Amino acid sequence: MSRDKKYVLVTGCSSGIGYHCAKRLKEEGEFKPIITARKESDIEMLISEGFECIKMDIGDSNSVQNGFNKILSLTNGKLYAIFNNAGYGQPGAVEDLSRGAIKEQFETNVFGAIELGNLAIKIFREQGYGEIIQNSSILGFVAFKYRGAYNASKFALEGFSDTLRMELKGSGISVSLIEPGPIKSNFRKNAYKQFLKYVEIEKSFHHETYKQSIKRFRSDKNDPFTLESEAVYKVLKKILKSKNPKDRYRVTVPTKLFWYLKRVLPVSVLDRIVDRI
Repeated sequence: MSRDKKYVLVTGCSSGIGYHCAKRLKEEGEFKPIITARKESDIEMLISEGFECIKMDIGDSNSVQNGFNKILSLTNGKLYAIFNNAGYGQPGAVEDLSRGAIKEQFETNVFGAIELGNLAIKIFREQGYGEIIQNSSILGFVAFKYRGAYNASKFALEGFSDTLRMELKGSGISVSLIEPGPIKSNFRKNAYKQFLKYVEIEKSFHHETYKQSIKRFRSDKNDPFTLESEAVYKVLKKILKSKNPKDRYRVTVPTKLFWYLKRVLPVSVLDRIVDRI
């Protein structure tokens, strides 16, 4: 494969940001998406739409290793970039989260992303080029209540990514973080499933707050300033086409606003602002 055939691995493509970005890459044709999903039904659907789709549960190391080997067999051992998009949010007050809940959150949002990135780095070093693109969040740099596990996972992903960027300097491999705010997707729906799975609502000190949260989980109403997945795709394409991608790309008004506020406000003041949201 020549460098002109630009394979881009995108994880978590059953819906939302991953699906939209894969679809747009396929439509525009400059980059060829190789995508992943966990469920057989989703894989069958994606293959029927003409995608090269590999089964991969990013939270399972064996699945990551096996899936990556299959991907390399499709691309003749080459990759232009990876977009670590797969992930979910585990709601709940920190005191209500078991070790298992937190571990499951990190297995997917952190450990899987880093493991896949490390596998890609071996290929990128041989090629002398490559891009690692991490889908982070506004909650990767600002903490919100009842989002502790997700906050921590995205903070960790950002820390790993910053370290990787410095360690890979001069290698031809770039590391960029996309930090979306509210984007239309199934994120809230999936978070609700995890909430019910791990949080004992009635036994919690926070049970009254949780009851209000459930109404929001079930609501179809979007948060203010919510954008379509296309907003993330535009940034992804910009990174893929850039010779020198930036370390961070902030998407949506809330993300840009809170990045500024965190830099200029005392922690106590920022806490009060976040508490009112």
